[in-house]
Amino acid sequence: MNFKVKYFHELTTTELYEILKVRSSIFVVEQKILYQDMDGIDYDSLHVFCPSDTGIKAYLRIFYKKGEPGTVQIGRVLTTVRGTGLGRELLKEGIRIVAERMKADRVYLEAQVYAIGFYERAGFKVCSEEFLEDGIPHVKMTREI
Repeated sequence: MNFKVKYFHELTTTELYEILKVRSSIFVVEQKILYQDMDGIDYDSLHVFCPSDTGIKAYLRIFYKKGEPGTVQIGRVLTTVRGTGLGRELLKEGIRIVAERMKADRVYLEAQVYAIGFYERAGFKVCSEEFLEDGIPHVKMTREI
């Protein structure tokens, strides 16, 4: 896969626009979640994405979890091409980046309940009870590096 990895300040305006467009398309339009996507965390994140001629096919962001030294959080995980293994490759690339570039001991994420199996196959374990985030059932998950 042709993944790009960039900090916010390295993104071109076109890349940023395409990232925000696909995040809105998946989380706001498709999943009907009304929330403020642009939360300020993007400024301090590594953005991992797979561009194509028609936009972004896969995306996630990685950032240090506040108050938890050695822990990096992965969020906004999405693919527009499902059932192809692209999501698995994206997550694998994200974990590799966490280990190699961010020198973290642990990865944390908040998974939508329907995706628990996807994350478990990548070595994540559920570490919380189910909770609602923007009206969608989630669980907290972690993976040691």
